[in-house]
Amino acid sequence: MVHFARGYIRIVDAVNYRLGRVMMYGIFVMMAILLWSSISKTFFLPSLWTLEMAQFAMVTYYILGGPYSLQMGSNVRMDLFYGSWRPHTKAWVDAFTVFFLIFYLGVLVWGAVDSTIYSFQYGGERSPTAWRPYLWPVKVIMTAGFGLMLLQAISELFKDILRLKGLMPYPHHESGEAA
Repeated sequence: MVHFARGYIRIVDAVNYRLGRVMMYGIFVMMAILLWSSISKTFFLPSLWTLEMAQFAMVTYYILGGPYSLQMGSNVRMDLFYGSWRPHTKAWVDAFTVFFLIFYLGVLVWGAVDSTIYSFQYGGERSPTAWRPYLWPVKVIMTAGFGLMLLQAISELFKDILRLKGLMPYPHHESGEAA
């Protein structure tokens, strides 16, 4: 079981780390789209696609960057007591509370898969806006992002279990970034 957990952690963390590093540049894609929107409204005819495309870019940036954020420990916590606890106590609490996150992400994956299947089944669901883009690409991205976040949450559970068993070191600094 320990070898499986370590292998799982290594693979999932590597995939989410690389994807997260790439997605960090997604903010520039969104900025470029919004810059074009401003330029086209000022000097040319306004583009119909820019606002919705910026929203799609933001969804991609946010959803596919989530697993990286979880891995780096940069997720938001209610730090009323947590910050003053010993690393061992934090691992116990994290190992318990991650089950709520896993359940929540499971529901999100289920809903995203169902919505994506619906989008494909009915000849390609389209947005009701004037541009009318297909919605399946953003739904596939949401499904993949939620799935990767679920895999990362399970990786974090395995890390906490290994830490509690003394088989993995605790993070050395408070940012939660992997040592």
